Order: sequence, then structure tokens, then C-alpha cells
Amino acid sequence: MENFNFHNPTKLVFGRGQLEQLPSLIPEGVKRVLVIYGGGSIKRNGIFTNVMKKLTSNGYEPFELGGVEPNPRLSTVNKGADLCKENGIDFLLAVGGGSVIDCAKTVASAAKYDGDAWDLVTKKVHPEEALPLGTVLTLAATGSEMNTGAVITNWETNEKYGWGSPLSYPVFSILDPVHTYSVPEDQTVYGMVDMMSHILEQYFHTPTNSPVQDRMAEGILRSIIETAPKLMNNLESYEHRETIMYAGTMAFNGILQMGYRGDWATHNIEHAVSAIYDIPHAGGLSIIFPNWMKHNLNVDVTRFKQLATRVFGVEPTGKSDKEVALEGIERLRQFWSALGAPTRLADYDIDDSKLELMVDRAMARGPFGNFTKLHEDDVRSILQMSL
Repeated sequence: MENFNFHNPTKLVFGRGQLEQLPSLIPEGVKRVLVIYGGGSIKRNGIFTNVMKKLTSNGYEPFELGGVEPNPRLSTVNKGADLCKENGIDFLLAVGGGSVIDCAKTVASAAKYDGDAWDLVTKKVHPEEALPLGTVLTLAATGSEMNTGAVITNWETNEKYGWGSPLSYPVFSILDPVHTYSVPEDQTVYGMVDMMSHILEQYFHTPTNSPVQDRMAEGILRSIIETAPKLMNNLESYEHRETIMYAGTMAFNGILQMGYRGDWATHNIEHAVSAIYDIPHAGGLSIIFPNWMKHNLNVDVTRFKQLATRVFGVEPTGKSDKEVALEGIERLRQFWSALGAPTRLADYDIDDSKLELMVDRAMARGPFGNFTKLHEDDVRSILQMSL
């Protein structure tokens, strides 16, 4: 392991009916709250009404920023920042999934910055202050409810980047599995693919002596694999929604990555694809990740073999390490496909007509990846395999 510091200040409030705690979780002195949400499903399922009642009945003045996109856009962030400045907002409440939370995190810093929010996303400047924010999670997927990260798309330039700041930690996050009952099948699948991808990104690292982290990562992956088919057969199972919601948070709150840095190259490639085609993030990951794995198999074949045997139950007897590793990769692809996730970019009607543009966007910040560095030819090859 490498030396590390760990600090996560987010208060996690987990379980049935925990929205009741909302008023007591908002910091003292707050008067005006900007409620940020997505396409309106929270209005149909009653969550929005419940949140608003909790705010107004406890003396808070709520404002709204709705319509946050699945790949949250810079224009929406800037709109939110303007709302905060014009109305003296002193707290943000993100009610939704990872996209809504990512938007809120960026609004929180942009509201305290005089320039364009893109300066923050591109790390031209680093925020010095931010509005506090809390979250009410309605989609188990990204883990954004308990970390600093956010991903924002500039649709005008077809760029999509991740960024983060210690100021971006939510003060609290309320996680009630019941709030995810109405999530449709496809979004439920995408959520599980996303959280598994987060774990896999961290699993592929170069520092040695990480048996504790490895076993934690493998355990969460196995829990998701065991629970996913059951959940798809009963989308309103509290038990299965509970397991998946907790797994999504644990997948990306920093605990699994103590002592090393994960790879994160697959996410970078997917961001380049969805910045141009606006496809679901996890859909892109389900296509690209197995191909990243095949492309980098020889970097450390024993790492891939370990994943195959411990997580996917591949029998190694009589097989070479490479054969075991490849079987594990194929089982991952088959598992995601069985859930309903796409396997080729062609599933989204994406061909090679903008291949070089995707390569260019992925390489915008130079070679990337921590398990192994990817260069232009590597990215092109992985994308070609993904078509």
C-alpha cells in the first residue's frame, strides 16, 4: 500500500422513513434552500411533495431548479448558480440520483465564483468556498452522495469532465431504499453497472499488499451479482433495493481506495463518447470496460485471474492464467448483458464516423490511467473493439 489520509465528513442517514430527519440535518442559520432535481419523477412518486412539506413546515423558503439532465450540462449549472446569487440561497438540497447531485455540487461552488462554472470543471481555478449541500438519494448508482466527485458536460463544445473539491462533500445524505422503488428496469440496470464499474476501476491498481481492500471490493461485487437478478424480478423488494443502495455508496465513498489510486481510464473514454452522443453513462461503461480489460490483460494477468476466480467463480484447473482471465472478462460481459445492458456501441447506433473525435476528446488532457497509461493508439483500439 501507499501512505494515505482518509476523511469523509458526509453524514449518511440510511433506512426506511429517514426523510423525517431532514429538518434536523440542515445546518443552523439556513433560511433559503434551492431544491435541485431532474426530469420530474419525484413529483409523480410523491417524494418532491414530502420534501417541500418538510422544508416549508419548518420555516425554510424553498426555490427550485428542475430539469437536470442525465448527463448534467454546464448550462444548467450556470442557471443554478445564477439562481443562488439572485435569491440569496444559503443551502442546496439535491433530490435525485448522481446527475442531480453532481449538478448540485458544481452549483455549490459556482454560486461563490464570479466566472463561468466551466473554469471549475476544467480546473482552471479551484474553488475557495462553496454553499453547503445535502442530498436525498432516489437512484442507487454513482456514489456521489458520499464523495466529492462530479461530472459535467459542456454540450456546446462536446466536452465532459470529472472534477471535485473537498468543499463538495454533502453535509448529509438521506438514503431510503423505498425512494428507489419507482426506478424503471433500465435505470436500475444502469445503476448496478455503474457501481460495479466504480469498484472495478479501483480494483485495477499497481501498489501491492492490498488484501483487505481486495476482499472488500470482491465482497461488494459478489453481493451485487447475487442480488441483481433477484431485484430485477421484484423491483419493489425493500431487501434487494436496500442491498443495492448500500453497495452503490460503499463502491465509491473512498473506503475501497485507501492506500492506492484506481485506474479510471474506462470512465475517461466513456466521457468522451457520451459527450458527443449523450448516451447513458453506465451503458457506455458496460460496452467499454470489458474491452479495456482485454486490451490491458498483459499488464498484470494475475490481477485479472484473481478477479475471475474470486468474483466470477472461474475454475482455474488445467487452464493458463490468460485463459482464466479471459473467461472472467467474458462472464462479466455476459452478466451485464443478461441484465439488459448493451454490449456494443452499435446498440446506440454509434459507428466509426466520429471515432477520431472520440479519441481526441479522450486524449484532451494527455495520456491517462493509473493501472497503465493509455495513449492515442490504445484509446483508438479500445473504441474500435467497442463498435
